Amino acid sequence: MANGHGENDLKRSFKLGLHGLLTTCSKEEFCKAFPGFTNAENERLHHLYIQVIVSLHKNIEDEFEALCEETKVDDILGSIEELVEEQTLDPLYLDKTNLNTVAQALSTLKKNEIRNLTTMLEKSEAHNNLLRSRVELLQKEIHNSSDASNVVDKSKTGMWNN
Repeated sequence: MANGHGENDLKRSFKLGLHGLLTTCSKEEFCKAFPGFTNAENERLHHLYIQVIVSLHKNIEDEFEALCEETKVDDILGSIEELVEEQTLDPLYLDKTNLNTVAQALSTLKKNEIRNLTTMLEKSEAHNNLLRSRVELLQKEIHNSSDASNVVDKSKTGMWNN
């Protein structure tokens, strides 16, 4: 079964959740977080921030797609949809099903899902930490550049005043 309703719903829900997590803040809010920077520095830093968010969003979506393909989510959801359909068509279905077997299967599926999501989250957190480190390094470079620029400006002013 290729890309059934269940998989489309799962992917749509994931993207909605991801969008809420990775929605960028306004430029004004961003600039407030860095009051010591010039407008040009804030502009460059905000542009970099937007690029990081877009890249992170794309990477997480790609990882989710790969995980769905790897775990054959479409096949699993197709089987579940078929079972649900059978269940709704057969009023005696519940009497035929061993509830313990269903509970065990569901428990195993959920544990595997939790394991996979935990792995994805750990990867995302590691990626976020890497990006934070890069932003901090850029902030330090900008700060050091500003300090150096101030020293040069002061030395020029001192030379002209002599």
